[in-house]
Amino acid sequence: MGIKDFHRRFTANEYPQIASFLLRVSLGSMMLFGHGLDKLSNFSQKSGKFPDPLEIGSTLSLSIATFAEFFCALAIIIGIWTRYASALVVLTMGTAAFIFHGSHPFKTKELAMVYFVGFLVIALIGPGRFSVDHQIKS
Repeated sequence: MGIKDFHRRFTANEYPQIASFLLRVSLGSMMLFGHGLDKLSNFSQKSGKFPDPLEIGSTLSLSIATFAEFFCALAIIIGIWTRYASALVVLTMGTAAFIFHGSHPFKTKELAMVYFVGFLVIALIGPGRFSVDHQIKS
């Protein structure tokens, strides 16, 4: 499919819907496969030594991070409960960037900040038309 075929198939007002889909699926996939899957797969090995920036316990901190980075990321990819799931990831990444890495150099907290902003955008714009949320609502 060439660019002209793409342009003929989609109207200009659908481009934001396509962008929303691409943002949701790409960021969600990077979070799930780059961070959440490792936490879920190695939960027992990580639980005793996972950072606890909120002083709620290492295992509970890991549980919340795993839920956000795996299960919420999966929901975002599918496009179900998107705004709620994104809000949880935003809170998790905000905690990582501004509390856990708060005093660290920018380069150390940059990735958490990128995820923070990206998932904040998803939470604000919503799942878009190409999502389960949209199908349920329609």
